[in-house]
Amino acid sequence: MVLLNPKKFNGEHLDEKSKEIMLKTINFFENMGKAKLKEKASKREWYADFLEFIKENKIFYTLVTPPEYADGDPDVRWDTWRICDFNEILAFYSLDYWYTWQVTVLGLGPIWMSKNEKIKREVAELLKNGAVFAFGLSEREHGADIYATETKLVPQPDGTYKAYGRKYYIGNSNVAAIISTFARIADPDGSLPDKPDKSRFAFFALRRDEKYYELVKNIVDAQMFVGDFLIHDYPVTEDDILEKGEEAWDAALNTVNVGKYNLGWGSIGVCTHAFYEAINHASKRRLYGMYVTDFPHVKRLFVDAYTRLVAMKLVARRACDYMRVASREDRRYLLYNAIVKSKVTREGEEVINLLWDVIAAKGFEKDTYFEMAAKHVRALPKLEGTVHVNMALILKFLPKYLFEPAEFPEVPKMDVPKHDEFLFNQGSSGGLSQVKFHDYRKAYESFELPNVNIFKEQLETFKEMCMNATPTPEQMMDFDFMTTWGEIFTLIVYGQLVLEAAKLYDIDEDLVDEIFDFLVRDFSKFAVELQSEPSCTEKQIEYCQKMIKRPYPNKERFERVVQMVYAHKDEYEMNP
Repeated sequence: MVLLNPKKFNGEHLDEKSKEIMLKTINFFENMGKAKLKEKASKREWYADFLEFIKENKIFYTLVTPPEYADGDPDVRWDTWRICDFNEILAFYSLDYWYTWQVTVLGLGPIWMSKNEKIKREVAELLKNGAVFAFGLSEREHGADIYATETKLVPQPDGTYKAYGRKYYIGNSNVAAIISTFARIADPDGSLPDKPDKSRFAFFALRRDEKYYELVKNIVDAQMFVGDFLIHDYPVTEDDILEKGEEAWDAALNTVNVGKYNLGWGSIGVCTHAFYEAINHASKRRLYGMYVTDFPHVKRLFVDAYTRLVAMKLVARRACDYMRVASREDRRYLLYNAIVKSKVTREGEEVINLLWDVIAAKGFEKDTYFEMAAKHVRALPKLEGTVHVNMALILKFLPKYLFEPAEFPEVPKMDVPKHDEFLFNQGSSGGLSQVKFHDYRKAYESFELPNVNIFKEQLETFKEMCMNATPTPEQMMDFDFMTTWGEIFTLIVYGQLVLEAAKLYDIDEDLVDEIFDFLVRDFSKFAVELQSEPSCTEKQIEYCQKMIKRPYPNKERFERVVQMVYAHKDEYEMNP
């Protein structure tokens, strides 16, 4: 389970059709080869060949169509388990190619969540014929502040609407069959109310008709297309409406709940390919009479990169299990998804930084995958809600998570082939502070390892601080302070998911304890940051100083993990 190796991928954890999709996708890129992949990227060449491959093999149709629109095809469903694999494989080769898939996922969210059966059946047919989709949410002036949306539907005397507006940062807007577009219903004179009114929100299906649709430009210098477009006098009937009012608002947020999770897997894929390239290079390079991989500092860099990457994958895979068992009564996935989005993606940046310190100037060379990875991995924390937006969300879960554990059945590895129907029936996007969680201590009590035990001490001190030195009302309004508070809480949830997945996947205890080596260090780092905040109280500073701990040093364990890491030397190299 640990790292994807496309050349050894056997898909034994997948059903036959899913395995076939993954292997065909791997073969598409390996047959292209790294030189051609990089040439197309440098020329910013649109990936028409990839979309033709998707169409020929009905891949998007199979992966993201609910079974009720599949004409009885038993392989067609929205199955998050296999979607994780597809995300990882696409990003492993290129985030540009991954992006056309990601924005299709987002564009389909409001459609599958809607009650508009006519459009749903049309969309299933479009997917079968190779169409891609887009998510028309962001605007140039307001970004993802959807309260301030200026795109509007103006009511007409005959009961229809005319749409006007400008959307920005919209992937696939050059080719999408339908763009799920977020708007506000205006007064008949075209004016919008000064204050946001949720009853006025709407999602409608926008088609790229040149009489009404003006594509301004691609706003990025890349293979992907991230569009800026204008809507002029676009006629909208009730048949084009996906959702109105609160349901449109919920569809926007619930779609992001589904789509932002993919970003973590994008980061995992990018980092895994970069890791292989870095270790292959370093293990063959001799400096000062020894191989680069023999230097003590390089061993530490590689162990840190590898353990962080393994932890990323363990967390993302475990979060998948909670997505697949989710219900109105079990909304734990909302916390875990936010952590995959905000934490796993930033860990990806750290992995690239560590590997780059090993390979140095090699990371800039134009014929490497790494050069592309170093740019791409930066994007992921900044999409589908910034880190700060997701941290504000994460903090809402802290009281119930730490202090009010509830009873839930044990969640197994959710690798069964099934349609994840609840993702399109999530209900209200509110009530986050009331979401219940099982007792996180069960995961921590299942391991008795030196660094896990040190982390438990840090955890308990933070919990005590939450009870006895809670943030003041002024600190609660200081998002710089609260972000660091949230970073510490995030580590606790992150560690829980690592340990649960480590049990399920039988991860070596040396590797688990080495993962907690960096988690102890990160906990200490954030404790130092928190006590450095100008508004930190004396009592809070005391607790922060108690949280600063040294990981348990164990040279033998470290060297055993070094051997695990170096065993990946020459395991994978993309076809030239």
